[in-house]
Parts: sequence; structure tokens; C-alpha cells
Amino acid sequence: MSKDAEPTSTATFQKMSHQTLRIATRSSKLALWQANCVLERLKRFDPSLQAELIPLRTQGDILQQQSLAQIGGKGLFVKELEVALMEGKADIAVHSMKDMPAQTDETMPVAAILARDDVRDALITSNRISFEQLSENARVGTSSLRRQCQLQRLRPDLRFLPLRGNVDTRLRKLDDGEYDAIVLSAAGLLRLDLGDRISQFIPPDMCLPAAGQGAIGIQVLHDNYNVRTKLALLDDPDTSQCVQAERIIARELGASCQIPLAANARLNGSRMTLKARIGHPDGRTMIGVCIQGPAQDGIAMARALSRSLICQGAQKLISLLRYQIAHETALGSG
Repeated sequence: MSKDAEPTSTATFQKMSHQTLRIATRSSKLALWQANCVLERLKRFDPSLQAELIPLRTQGDILQQQSLAQIGGKGLFVKELEVALMEGKADIAVHSMKDMPAQTDETMPVAAILARDDVRDALITSNRISFEQLSENARVGTSSLRRQCQLQRLRPDLRFLPLRGNVDTRLRKLDDGEYDAIVLSAAGLLRLDLGDRISQFIPPDMCLPAAGQGAIGIQVLHDNYNVRTKLALLDDPDTSQCVQAERIIARELGASCQIPLAANARLNGSRMTLKARIGHPDGRTMIGVCIQGPAQDGIAMARALSRSLICQGAQKLISLLRYQIAHETALGSG
């Protein structure tokens, strides 16, 4: 995250200081909660701050009949927000870091990442049973190849089915009997006061989280110095350090939601534990690496971990998955 820019001019600083802060966000209930969370924290430092939310529907929100892997990946959830920044229609954009592509535009850096919430995935069932108690051939809904890959490896007998839509839509599909269980982000459910729907918090050892999971990031134009200065007050250094390491792994592997990649960094004092897994959605192939070292070496550790994954065959697996997805997409459109 870049925080070293200088103001382009005194006039620019003064002009921005008199504007209402415009916050671009997706229009879902969860996204609006996250945007309001950012606004609330900004107002703690500046109670006089005037702001407005600009809810936008992204292509990822609109195209819900296809899997994310087939329609282009996570970038579909951020593009419209970034366009609003570039066109001067918004001053900042609020994202779930899990949804941010590994490669971002340097002219629109993530200027702050809030302290991370629960990183775990959560199992929701209608009868409050655990993952281990699911019956053979149970229908499990998930939009994530990462979740499917890891959980299918543990339970080859389960049937994993695609699940799209906002949190309320996914829960309704479970309640209507379309699925026997669904898997969602624990952080999202807790933010919406839906923790009582969680049947089981899935331990990271069972299902390692996605890079950036549980973290909220704030994007801004690089030369908007005044707003970047305000946002710096919200940045949690520990979370930023961990998310940076996780995203480096995704970037080094060229990963997107088309690739079942999990990456998670944890700090224990001055030490960092960094884990990553990549596998085939059928659960039959899985490559995993865990390394530990000084937290200050997080970037070097992430790159070393990425090289280790590649040496174990990660790139061949990625190429195979991309070919399979392209083939399936072509068949679906034919």
C-alpha cells in the first residue's frame, strides 16, 4: 500500500477538504454494511465529515446464472467501482479484499485495510449438523472452487453444486431445500448479525481461507493526497502485512477465482506463519506449503512459498484448470 505520495498542490488539498466524501460500494446489504463501517470509523477522527454512499451494481452482481470462473472472475465485483473513481464520480471505493484481483492498477492503490474479522468459512445447514455429520451424497452449495477443492478432498461422497447471489438469496435457497448445506464466509454472516445461522465454523486446517478473506480494503486514486491521508488513520498494520503476503502469492501464481488457491498469513508477535494450498476442484490433487519466519520478511516468504508451489507442479495444475474452464465455457455457449 502506497502512502508516500505528496500533495500535487495546495489548491488540490484545499479543494478536497471542502468536498463531501463520496464512497463507491456494491449495492448488496453486506457491501453497504462494509461501506458504512468505513464511514463510521472515518467520523471517529473527523465528526464533521460529510459523506454519501454511491451504491453500484457490478457485473458480478448482475450475472448470477453462471459461475465466476466462467464469466471472468473476481474483477467483475470491482470494475464499476474503479470506473467511478477514475471518472471522478467517487473519492474512495470500499471492497472485500477477497474480491480484489491479485494484480491492481497502481494509479488506484488500496490505501488502507481495516483490522481483519474472522477469516474462517462457515457451514450452514437446516438441521444444525456439522460437516462430518452430513449424509452421503448431501448437496453442498458454494460459489468457491477453493472451498470445493478442499472440502471435496475431505468428503469425496458429497455433491458440490454452484451457488450464486447475495447472502440472503443463498440462505433462502438453503431454506427452500435446494441444498442440504451451504458454505459462506463467517465474517460476512457475523457482520449481518446472522451468526445464529452458522452450524459450524470450519477450521482453517480443514479449509484454508482465500487471500484477503475477512478484510475490508479502501481504494483511492494515487494522487488524491488529502483522502489518502485520512484513510491512513484506518489502516491496521498487522492485517495489511498479512494480506500483502497472501496477495503476493496469488499474484505470483497468476491466480483468480478460476484457480482453487487458498492463502493465509498469521502473526504471532514478530513471527509470521504463511500457508497456501492449491488443488483441483475434484479434490483429488492438492499441493500445500507452510513456512514460518520473521514477520518483516513477509514479502520474501510469500515469494519463496510461491516458488515452492510452482516446483511442486502448481503451474501445470493452473494450466490444466484454465483449459478445462475454457472448454466448459465454450460448450456452454455453443
